[in-house]
Amino acid sequence: VMSSAHRLRDVEQQRLLLNGEEGVMGRSSSSEAKQLWFIQDCCGMVCAFITWFLVFFADFVVTFVMLLPSRSFWYAVVNGVAFNSLAVLALASHLRTMLTDPGAVPKGNATKTHLESLQLKPGEVIYKCPKCCSIKPERAHHCSICKRCIRKMDHHCPWVNNCVGEKNQRFFVLFTMYIAIISSHALALCGYQFITCIRDQWTECSDFSPPVTMLLMIFLCMESLLFLTFTAVMFSTQLHSICHDEMKIERLKNEKPTWERQTRWAGLRSVFGGHPSLLWISPFAGLRLPTFFSKRTWKSGPEFSV
Repeated sequence: VMSSAHRLRDVEQQRLLLNGEEGVMGRSSSSEAKQLWFIQDCCGMVCAFITWFLVFFADFVVTFVMLLPSRSFWYAVVNGVAFNSLAVLALASHLRTMLTDPGAVPKGNATKTHLESLQLKPGEVIYKCPKCCSIKPERAHHCSICKRCIRKMDHHCPWVNNCVGEKNQRFFVLFTMYIAIISSHALALCGYQFITCIRDQWTECSDFSPPVTMLLMIFLCMESLLFLTFTAVMFSTQLHSICHDEMKIERLKNEKPTWERQTRWAGLRSVFGGHPSLLWISPFAGLRLPTFFSKRTWKSGPEFSV
C-alpha cells in the first residue's frame, strides 16, 4: 500500500491491480444503497434551493402571466401541460442527481486487517487515498467537498449539491437536457407573448398590470437565456465525456488512459442502461422508494456525507 507521504496526484495516476475488487465494492455498495445520500454543504444546499426557486418562478410566469389569460384555450392547455410536465421531469432529475450516491468508495476500508483479508498475490498492487483512507480503484478521484473518493468522478456541481460520477451521471445529463428544453420553451412563449401584448397595446394580454407583466417577462427571458446557455454547454460536454469515455477531471488533468476505452454506444449503454428506449429519458426509471424507508434506514437514520 502506498503511504500517505506520496502525493495524491501521483496516486491518482497509477493503475489499480486488485483481484476481487468488484466483489468487495459490490458488498459495500449493496449495504449503502439502503441509506439516503445527501451532502451537507451550505453552498450546495443554497444553490439547490435557488435552482428549485427559479424553476417555480418560471412556471408561475408561464402559467399565470402568459397562458391562463390567453384567448386560445388549446394554446394554453397544450403549452401548459408540456411546460409543467418538462418542469416535473427536470426537478425529478435534479432530485435524483442530488440524492443518488455518485459512486463513493467505501470510506476507511484501507485498514491493515482488511488488506490482509484480501489475500493479495505477490506482485499485486493496490493504492490508498491518504485523505479518506480508502482503497482507491482505477479512475476514482477524491472530492474535497464530499470528502470521499468517487468512482469515475466527472466534477462536483454545487447546483445539484453532489458529485457527478459513475452512478448519477445519467440523471445529471437528463437534468441539463430538461432545463435546456424548458428554457427554450419559455423563451419562445415570451417572444409570442411580447408580440401579443404589443398588438393588443398591453390591455388584454395579461391579468397583471402592464409594468408588472413586462418586468416578469424580462426576468424570465434573462433567466431562460442564462440557463439555456449553461445547461446546453454542460449537456454537450457530458455527452462528449460519455462517448469518448473520458471524464472531465481526467481531461483537465491530462491523464493518460490506462483503461480500455469503450465505444460510443457502449458508453451510452453503460450510463443510461440497456438498449435505447424511452427509459433513457425518464428520471423515474429504476426508482425504488422502499429503499429509503427500510428498517435499517429508520434504525440508524439516513446516511449524510461527513
